[in-house]
Amino acid sequence: MPHILIVEDETIIRSALRRLLERNQYQVSEAGSVQEAQERFSIPTFDLIVSDLRLPGAPGTELIKLGQGTPVLIMTSYASLRSAVDSMKMGAVDYIAKPFDHDEMLQAVARILRDRQPASSAPAEPRPAGKTADKPSVDNSNGEIGIIGSCPPMQDLYSKIRKVAPTDSNVLIQGESGTGKELVARALHNLSKRAKAPMISVNCAAIPESLIESELFGHEKGAFTGASAGRAGLVEAADGGTLFLDEIGELPLEAQARLLRVLQEGEIRRVGSVQSQKVDVRLIAATHRDLKSLAKIGQFREDLYYRLHVIALKLPPLRERGADVNEIAQAFLLRQSARINRTDLKFAADAEQAIRHYSWPGNVRELENAVERAVILSESPEISAELLGIDIELSDLDDDDFVGLAPQQGGGSNTSHEPTEDLSLEDYFQHFVLEHQDHMTETELARKLGVSRKCLWERRQRLGIPRRKTGVASES
Repeated sequence: MPHILIVEDETIIRSALRRLLERNQYQVSEAGSVQEAQERFSIPTFDLIVSDLRLPGAPGTELIKLGQGTPVLIMTSYASLRSAVDSMKMGAVDYIAKPFDHDEMLQAVARILRDRQPASSAPAEPRPAGKTADKPSVDNSNGEIGIIGSCPPMQDLYSKIRKVAPTDSNVLIQGESGTGKELVARALHNLSKRAKAPMISVNCAAIPESLIESELFGHEKGAFTGASAGRAGLVEAADGGTLFLDEIGELPLEAQARLLRVLQEGEIRRVGSVQSQKVDVRLIAATHRDLKSLAKIGQFREDLYYRLHVIALKLPPLRERGADVNEIAQAFLLRQSARINRTDLKFAADAEQAIRHYSWPGNVRELENAVERAVILSESPEISAELLGIDIELSDLDDDDFVGLAPQQGGGSNTSHEPTEDLSLEDYFQHFVLEHQDHMTETELARKLGVSRKCLWERRQRLGIPRRKTGVASES
């Protein structure tokens, strides 16, 4: 049984991670700091170290040296993403952003241990429910591709993945939100000759426009206000590996020009630098938008579009995958049941029919949320269609999206808006955004709604609320 050391100063996070790993047959020890880990354990004897980056005293990167070859997985908040890139340059085997999804953590742990140990002794990779409930689970029948489903469109996709993965060709993955585009990107990386190198994933919609260039391409000291030190960018961190740009249609035109240079010349230039440096990255991009149409109206560079469109993979929406939807739902049911230690749950006949015939506009994300809610609320072994609630308009909202749709107190407009019985949450969201987007930045809107910028962007996409380009204070 692999022995994992967790080094995390926040007790709640440390305990939750310990329980997650122990439920998946890992032996776990824990410490609140590097010093405590040194005093209590022989660090090189562990199979894997999972450590927060920022700790009391020495940072988590100190464990890279103390581990003497033991792989170190660094956890970091999104705000510290560039520090995570620096950690990988110091020798960390990978990083994971907090708050992490359970399946994302389990996949990362299994992958690292598998790469470190002989195949015969490596633990089996858990069946994931999705990094952010955004992708299907592992299906051993598809070998290393790791996606559930056997409908003809998916079989065609698997065939293309196996053909494309060994090449260095750029790939554009197209599909609706929630269909599992990042899992396809991961399969392409894992089946490529770059599998041992890092795969850096970036959601272009989640980074403020004012920061996207420095995040991707790095910056020199003094390049802009607050740039107290030079930083490597995420493209540089992916050198030798794969760069996955999710929702590339949201990338600003200026950043698109820089990315085009990476693809054409194989080099980057940090913001504020006069010198370029060579990089070797394979680019995989994903979008739910029609980039060709965007290029025709000047919202996406046409030359970049044709550079990306070397190989195009299309992920079908869940409503077009036939019986796959029931297979995926069953996988989610097994995983969610295990989380609450129940083994008696099953779908009733009406639930099976509802799952099969519902259109699932939120795709796999919506399905996973529906199953998770039903498992939590179920008082009997059989889960009914009514308990799934899949005919409810808001069933595709993430659980944490409901937390803050009433504006947070303090700051901003003095007008107080509270949802009423006659106003659905989506109606309220649309009303609030349209009323305030002219004088609030995206960050301010997200903060007032109590959701993340990524959640705000996704909700805009679903409701068809365009993001204003002018008349709003600049992001900072």
